[in-house]
Amino acid sequence: MSTTTDLIAAAVLIGPGVLLSLPIVASQRGATADSATVHRALAASAAERAARTTDTGDAAPPDGGEGAPAPATAAPAARLAAVHQLPSARVIRAA
Repeated sequence: MSTTTDLIAAAVLIGPGVLLSLPIVASQRGATADSATVHRALAASAAERAARTTDTGDAAPPDGGEGAPAPATAAPAARLAAVHQLPSARVIRAA
């Protein structure tokens, strides 16, 4: 093969991957700033929720929703079918 065909084959095989990766790389640059903003908002929300729950001392959620269920007691063990022991050694009798 000649150098020209090698370069054409490389461009055909590698080129689309490089072109498709450019938007992905560009979107990842902005992800760090977005992530920092999201983390700040989540931290502020968590601090507000923590302040509300310590003020009230109530176990109910602050938004008026249903509280956590009480822990369930262990159910009694269910009886399964009876197990019959088979003889451990079988006797083979010649007829």
